Formats: sequence, C-alpha cells, structure tokens
Amino acid sequence: MTIPAANQMANVIQGFDTKVQPSRMKIMMNWWSVQFKVIVSEFTTTMLLLFLGCMTTIPLDGFDIHPPMYSAIGFGTVVLFNIASFGHISGAHMNPSVTLSALLWGNLTLPLGIAYVIAQCLGAIVGYGLLVVVSPVNLIEECICMTTPHPNHAVYQAIIVEIILSLALGFINCSVWDPVNKEKVDGIPLRLGFTIVALSLAGGPLTGASMNPARSLAPALWTGNWSQHWIYWVGPLIGGALAPIIYKLMWLKKEKPYV
Repeated sequence: MTIPAANQMANVIQGFDTKVQPSRMKIMMNWWSVQFKVIVSEFTTTMLLLFLGCMTTIPLDGFDIHPPMYSAIGFGTVVLFNIASFGHISGAHMNPSVTLSALLWGNLTLPLGIAYVIAQCLGAIVGYGLLVVVSPVNLIEECICMTTPHPNHAVYQAIIVEIILSLALGFINCSVWDPVNKEKVDGIPLRLGFTIVALSLAGGPLTGASMNPARSLAPALWTGNWSQHWIYWVGPLIGGALAPIIYKLMWLKKEKPYV
C-alpha cells in the first residue's frame, strides 16, 4: 500500500474544509436574518422621529410666532416614545452620532454600525417625505424643520455648539451603558427624552440643536438647501466620538483584583 504525498493529503483536507465552511453569501444571509429586525427598528424609529418631531415645527394657526418650547418638547417626547417602544430591540439610536458612540464604546460591530447609519438616514428621508405629503403647509418652499446656524454665528461657533450638545448627549448615553447602571433601566426613556428637551431648549436658538446628522439630512435633501449642512455632520460626529473616549478615561470604573 502506498502512502499519499504530504501535499496530496493537504489538498484532500483542504477540500473537505471547503465543503464544511459556509460560503460568504451564506454568512451574509445568516447575518442579515439575525439583524434584520434590529435594522428595521432603527429605520422605524428615525422615520417616526422626523415625521412626528418635524410635525411640531409646522406653524400653528393663530400664532404669529411659533411657541419657542413647542418643538423642543415635541422632539424630546418623541425620543422618549421611541426609546420606550424600541429601545429593547435596537437601542433606538435614531442618530449616527449615537451609533458612533456605541461603536467606540464596544456595543456594536462595525458592519452593524454601518447598517444602523444607512437605516437611520433612509428612515429620516422617508419620515420627512411622509410629512411633506400630509402637511397643510408647503414644507419644501418654507424650509420647515431645517437646521441652520444663527445668522450672527461664525462657522466655528456653530460647530462648537453642535460638538458640545452632542458631547452632552453622548455622556448620558455612556452613563446608560455604564455597567454600574445596568440595573437602572426603568427610567432610561425619561432620562433621554428630557435630555433632548433640555439640549434643544439650550441650543435650538443657536444652531437648531440638531445633534443628529440624519435629522438634518432629510430636510436638506427634500428642500435642496445644503447651506452649511456639513456642520451638522462634523459637529455631532466629533461630539459623539469624544463622549465615550472621555467617559472611559475619566469615569468608567475598572475592576481591579485585590493583591
């Protein structure tokens, strides 16, 4: 009896391994089947954020001036609703800045993070588009729900405002993800919803308090108004990236074994 050469044996073994290992397409299909509901959740929450949130920016009959707290409370309570309804499914990020924070924190893989951002942007575009269809006011002509810097603001000032607002939002998200608070989950929708209200009241008159590239993308796309739109990507993404880095360095407790 002859013994096969080593390279022949390797080829045989490699052939068996190829049959056992799933194809790349099968791996992608398995991944999609697992993550499909999560990604749809992000699409749905961001769609509702733009549809319901921007609905609160439509001028009210009988009011010459839009009530200044109306939209801030509206967006905050929509966030509260979304997190209460979908937070247990996808985290209800609704925001590429929050997704970037979660990615740097370690809560998301890069492929899922990319899928989140795509779903958020598409959901925002669809949500604002639906509002265009049902609104009694021409949202496109009047650029309703656009985020624009204050006329007296320099570009660097608007960027700084968006960075700090997004940094604050990132801090409270990191607090929610902190293992120290893992048992304190009941009040998360309230905490995050009222945070959006507070940050919107503070930054709304200055930059529109976007803190969310997807939220600014949809009105800009539908109205065709891209003036200084890049600010609402650069500012929130810088703030969203800084939050988990600073929180981990300064405040995250690390278990150290006793010697």
